[in-house]
Amino acid sequence: MSVFEINDLNIRFDTPEGEVEAVSNVSLSLRKGECLGIVGESGSGKSQTFLAAMGLLAANGSVEGEVVFDDTNLLKADEAVLNGIRGNRIAMIFQDPMTSLTPHMHIGRQLSEVLVQHRQMDWSIAREQAAEMMRRVYIPEPEQRMDMYPHELSGGLRQRVMIAMALLCQPEVVIADEPTTALDVTVQAQILELLRLVKDNNDSAVVMITHDLGVIAGLADRVAVMYGGRIVEEGDVREVFYDPCHPYTKGLLTCMPRLDESGIEALRTISGQPPNLQNPPSGCAFHPRCSFSSERCRIERPSLEVLAKGRRKACHLEMLELKQ
Repeated sequence: MSVFEINDLNIRFDTPEGEVEAVSNVSLSLRKGECLGIVGESGSGKSQTFLAAMGLLAANGSVEGEVVFDDTNLLKADEAVLNGIRGNRIAMIFQDPMTSLTPHMHIGRQLSEVLVQHRQMDWSIAREQAAEMMRRVYIPEPEQRMDMYPHELSGGLRQRVMIAMALLCQPEVVIADEPTTALDVTVQAQILELLRLVKDNNDSAVVMITHDLGVIAGLADRVAVMYGGRIVEEGDVREVFYDPCHPYTKGLLTCMPRLDESGIEALRTISGQPPNLQNPPSGCAFHPRCSFSSERCRIERPSLEVLAKGRRKACHLEMLELKQ
């Protein structure tokens, strides 16, 4: 049973240069205790999809569709309902911790305030629990860090504070937007293991938004690949990684360095640039960069069709053609 659903989401931004269609017809579902990975290049619509779902879209943005949580369409909910859900039952770990933390407030107060606001805790008890959560996300000397301001912490520590803040209320859904970007590889592994424990022990659903396919391979149960504001492939993470059915997914996987290859010759890229969403190409948005494209791809936009075992793809190619 789905705990969180996005149905036919469309997002547009009004800019001085014209309207930008940032996200088109995106539908996703998330079950308890599973991790859904969202991958794609910068500008593919990954973050905007979930910012819109949380009611955090920029002022020049407009959204259509449905985001359902606990039988409530979040896109139609008033601010009081959203404030009761955000940070409490649904938490988001933002990509840039410096702009997400209040610069003039101590770290400890910002963390404790979450529990005071959503769980009506006494400040002293909230502070103790905040310090304990800081330990769980591998922040050294948490009692001392509690009395520091955000600018006194490194980028990696600020990111860990954001993760601690998101996990304080044991949310039912955790949306993590590039949560390990500012962390070294050792701490990355620790944080990913923590998110795995949250998923497994708390039965929380986790959305992992990232460009790092290695992170997705290690944590996600399912993966959705986005390109040009649309989902082009979705399925079980192992099936998608070992048997991709969209040329873009195949290209992303080919770009990953492999331990059984060496030398500059082994490093590959996808030729060309992501589409301009203010003036997108006709037909399939990926066709200018696709070595499999045909005249049909240039004229007709492929629909997102359901395959066996719940997999979805938006491509005119048959899977056998892609393997050739």
